[in-house]
Amino acid sequence: MRNYELMFVVRPTLEEEATLNVLANMKKILEEKNAKIVSEKNMGRRELAYEVKGFKNGNYFLLVVEATPEAVKEFDRVANINEDVIRHIVVRVD
Repeated sequence: MRNYELMFVVRPTLEEEATLNVLANMKKILEEKNAKIVSEKNMGRRELAYEVKGFKNGNYFLLVVEATPEAVKEFDRVANINEDVIRHIVVRVD
């Protein structure tokens, strides 16, 4: 198991409940692949550095996890196809 920081931005047009459902779904994907979520942080709505998919701001979330590369690949795959996630990044922490 390796340590990763997973940050993703959810589109700002979603209501709070729908935004939290996106977070729960992303965590569920990791947990199904036996990843351990060390910490999670809701960073709130922030302005983007540049417009992404027509949005100037978004709801930021940071997950610190211990996971296998396969779990992170699945997270990455789902984040790419989820229309509510407008941007994401995966960083391996040594």
